[in-house]
Amino acid sequence: MITCTALRWGAPGQPLTPALDLTLERGSLTGIIGANGTGKSSLLKVIAGLQKPLAGNVTVDVPRRGGLSFLPQQQHLDRQFPISLQELVAAGFWGTQLSSQQRSQRLAAVLEDWSLSGLEHRPLMALSGGELQRALLARMSLAEAPVLLLDEPHAALDEEGQALCWKHIHAWHDAGRTLIVVCHDLASVRHHTQQVVQIKHTGCLFGPSKELIRPQHQMQVA
Repeated sequence: MITCTALRWGAPGQPLTPALDLTLERGSLTGIIGANGTGKSSLLKVIAGLQKPLAGNVTVDVPRRGGLSFLPQQQHLDRQFPISLQELVAAGFWGTQLSSQQRSQRLAAVLEDWSLSGLEHRPLMALSGGELQRALLARMSLAEAPVLLLDEPHAALDEEGQALCWKHIHAWHDAGRTLIVVCHDLASVRHHTQQVVQIKHTGCLFGPSKELIRPQHQMQVA
């Protein structure tokens, strides 16, 4: 369970919204929507423990270290860092208890799952935006964290890649994990998530996705 109590976040002295009170049940799949600049990414960072709130608090019923996995937007990644795609993905094994053989087999399977086979030794700087995004998602696939926070996981993915991403999100959800997904595509959020948090500077709305996002409003949020 994730609980936000009187939570305010943003720059010092400049909260982005009024206080947020929110409870997300264990095993839920929640979308976060809102216009640019409303603090969607910042909210994920606060929940992940990577950013301090301005007021209030967040409680997560798992240890943040090892119990929570966070997928940031890829522009925050240094593309010049001298590692290969395989090394980036394998970082997802951190904290897992697997033998070398198990890791090798699992890594090969995950690379295949994300259509990355044959790109193992390609450096980050040589990857396309879609390849890098799939590599970051593949890294998350290796983590065993029960809580997954994804910030625009479909960015840079083509239509096929987006469908693959949602397929894995549903598989993680079916396995009992708790997921929060920031996404600009309202139609996808309405179709794929159970519930949604809509962030506005005037306050936040929370409810079932199909009730909060009406069919006539399924355009992308700018």
